[in-house]
Amino acid sequence: MSVQITKQDFVDKIFDYENEKEWKFKGELPAIVDFYADWCGPCKMVAPVLEKLSEEFEGKLNIYKVNTEQEQEISAAFGISSIPSILFIPKDEQPQMAAGALPKETFKQLIKDVLKVE
Repeated sequence: MSVQITKQDFVDKIFDYENEKEWKFKGELPAIVDFYADWCGPCKMVAPVLEKLSEEFEGKLNIYKVNTEQEQEISAAFGISSIPSILFIPKDEQPQMAAGALPKETFKQLIKDVLKVE
């Protein structure tokens, strides 16, 4: 199940962007962060895809959702200018951002290639 997170959750579970200059992922599992807004049509297309993927890859990766309307500070910190924007966070490498409503197969390819999760 994808989890809605706040700024505090983000700082605790993903990355303390206020105090760290270098990227340092805090999570135990690779993660996907979906930056979205309730009014965004393409975001609504991505949501069910991410729900299915969260079930498919349960225990192998975490999927988080950040509402860009409520969490403007996180969005600004990551330079989110269009939504949906999807942040792919591998365990020990730099994160990669993808923009737009990606199809499920593209998500699966990125999960395999970027997150190294099969």
